[in-house]
Amino acid sequence: MALKEYSPEQIAGQPIGAWTGEVRRLVVGGLREQLAVEGLTQPHWWTLNHVAGSPGTWTREALVERLARWDDLGLDFGAVFDDLAARGWLVEAEGGAMTLTEAGEAGRLRAAERNLEVHRRTHEGIATEDFVTAVNVLRRMVDNLGGEGNLPD
Repeated sequence: MALKEYSPEQIAGQPIGAWTGEVRRLVVGGLREQLAVEGLTQPHWWTLNHVAGSPGTWTREALVERLARWDDLGLDFGAVFDDLAARGWLVEAEGGAMTLTEAGEAGRLRAAERNLEVHRRTHEGIATEDFVTAVNVLRRMVDNLGGEGNLPD
């Protein structure tokens, strides 16, 4: 389906909440669909990536504190951690520091490849500089409305 062209005035009058909501539903839905192929949820994915990025430094408490703001499913993070441990993907050392196993890293990489396909489709036909402008505009809107407009650590 061809994307129609509109005047700048028509575009400027559009409700940003409606458009960002639709993009969110489609992007998050696509990501969740791909993660489900591996039997994962987004909180599983977030956990895998954080632990992979800083092995042996994240505890349950610290990770829940870090990730809770992104959870819109009302999930029990403890159950997510327990599930990853039961799969043999995550181990906790004495003191609670988590690391991924080889199986966990392999699962994370499979999920990453699936997610990259969603990102590729999302970015089709969009120049990098336009994408950067769009994200910076959204960051500014978030900041204007009292949210955290900085990129996540």
